[in-house]
Amino acid sequence: MSDLYLSHIRNWFWKSPPAEWLMRGAREVLIGTLKQGPIPKHVAFEMDGNRRFAKNHKIETIEGHHLGFEALARVLEICYKCGVKVVTVYAFSIENFNRPRGEVKGLMAMAKVKLEQLVQHGELLDRYGACIRVLGERDLIPDDVLPFVDRAVEMTKHNKDAVLNICFPYTSRAEMTSAIKATVDEFTSPSRPSNPPFSQLRITQKIRSNYSKRTESLDSIREVSPDAGAESDLDDSMSSTTALDPESPPLQSTVAKPRRLPNPENITAETINSHTYTAECPPLDIFIRTSNVTRLSDFMLWQCHENTHIFFLKCFWPEFDLWHFVPVLLEWQWRQKKLLEKESSRK
Repeated sequence: MSDLYLSHIRNWFWKSPPAEWLMRGAREVLIGTLKQGPIPKHVAFEMDGNRRFAKNHKIETIEGHHLGFEALARVLEICYKCGVKVVTVYAFSIENFNRPRGEVKGLMAMAKVKLEQLVQHGELLDRYGACIRVLGERDLIPDDVLPFVDRAVEMTKHNKDAVLNICFPYTSRAEMTSAIKATVDEFTSPSRPSNPPFSQLRITQKIRSNYSKRTESLDSIREVSPDAGAESDLDDSMSSTTALDPESPPLQSTVAKPRRLPNPENITAETINSHTYTAECPPLDIFIRTSNVTRLSDFMLWQCHENTHIFFLKCFWPEFDLWHFVPVLLEWQWRQKKLLEKESSRK
């Protein structure tokens, strides 16, 4: 019996209603069990292997990318159901513009279709309260794709419980360059003066001085003629608005002081981090790359720090499912337990 025939039998079995019902129940039990332990807040996926999966299964490259999107939908539901708050995916690298023109065109066409599907059939995102954020070089997005990007962001901005970061088009070098430029702009722009030229105390003295003058001259104003009184009143009014009481302290100079530039010695890693695309997101807990490639490939280089757990998996991205994510999550939970034990022993 050929392998192809056995593969068809397996696919038929797992897609049958009884098998799907059993698998769905098993998934719910497994996810419920995983939620009893610590859950990462931020998980990043480098979705690699779509083209090789298509080549191995003798299908068109663009079909491999379509299957990769279906895998993304599965992964999002798994992550949000487990309690992950932020999912970041590497959808399109700036370097991918160097691929064959036909493939790039197909990927952009697929991006429009999938973004439109997320908007029109966004039950998954609405169910878990997830909003879409598109991170990357906006100027490089084709004009015919940009409206679909903006619509997806606009239609999900009301969701506040979770986040889907779509890096498109993106590289870490471009992100860090943008963050450094923003930091330079911040520290080369003069800071605004914190105090106005007239203090609150000086304004209070001015008001009291005017009130005192008006009270003292009240009797003299009544004794003069109405015309003279009006003139005197006008003179007092003009005088009181243009002069201070002689006994009051001298007025501070109204000449604006030169603004001071922020001290560059105050620039820290947190300063640069505040200008990155993921500044509003929690620190990255787990980084996953599929297709058995053991490098980061210009993705989330700044966000990967000593507390980020990096996993390189052998499966291609279209094959990724709960059964690949469970071992990763279990190992992360085990490492978190060991880290807590180590910190408690130090105390």
